[in-house]
Order: sequence, then C-alpha cells, then structure tokens
Amino acid sequence: MKLWFNLLCQDIDAQLQFYQALLQLPEAPGTRSAIYRAVETEHFQLGFNAPEAYALLGLADRQPDAALPPPRSVTGYATFMLDTPDAVETASVKVTALGGKIIKPPYATYYGQWQAVLADPEDNVFRISAVGVPRHAA
Repeated sequence: MKLWFNLLCQDIDAQLQFYQALLQLPEAPGTRSAIYRAVETEHFQLGFNAPEAYALLGLADRQPDAALPPPRSVTGYATFMLDTPDAVETASVKVTALGGKIIKPPYATYYGQWQAVLADPEDNVFRISAVGVPRHAA
C-alpha cells in the first residue's frame, strides 16, 4: 500500500517548491497537470490541488470563501519521519526562510522522538520527526 495525501492549495507551484526545498523530495513524475503538482517517494505521494479541484471532487460547497480569512482550526496533519534528529533540526531552521512557520520548535516527545510542528506558506500544519533524541536534549 502507498499513501497519497492531497492538500487543496491556492498556489500549487509555490507549495511544490516549498516541500521540495524543505524535505528534498522529488516531484512525482507524470502527475503534473494544470491543477495538480506532487512530490513522491516509494512510500507516499503528497499532492497539491489547485482551487479548481473543489468542483472536480464535488466539494464546491466546501471551498473556502476567498473574501474571508481561512479558518484557524486543524483537522489533520502529515508527519514526515526523517532519518535523524539532526535532520529535524536542519529542516526547522530552514522552514522560515522558505516562507513557512515554526509552530513548536524541536522537542523530545514522551515516545522517544525528536519532533517539530511546522506550517507551510499556506498555513497547513505538519510535523517533522525522527526516532531518537539529541544528546543535548536528553
């Protein structure tokens, strides 16, 4: 099984560039269209749908009103499991330079991971995590 997770976005090219730069993920070959971009590994695909996808998916009645600020609630998020705690540190430093935000800087979880909670340039929340805790945090 392979997970495909999609975000409905305002600027699919900017979102593609953000995730490629932050996590060094390649663009998914053959998936690019007028309303879709994606990054991909052998285990997952993270897709970015343009606003036109709301109608295509039968979700026009759920499309946010462009005249109103987006809601601040979070109903789901992705977690990217990185190889090392140092990779979590590196991505956390890089995220703001790429237009994202640090919501919660790297911290030790109760389940033995080094993790940060971030947001992309369109304020979609996600986590980066790695098994293990750096010595300085132990």
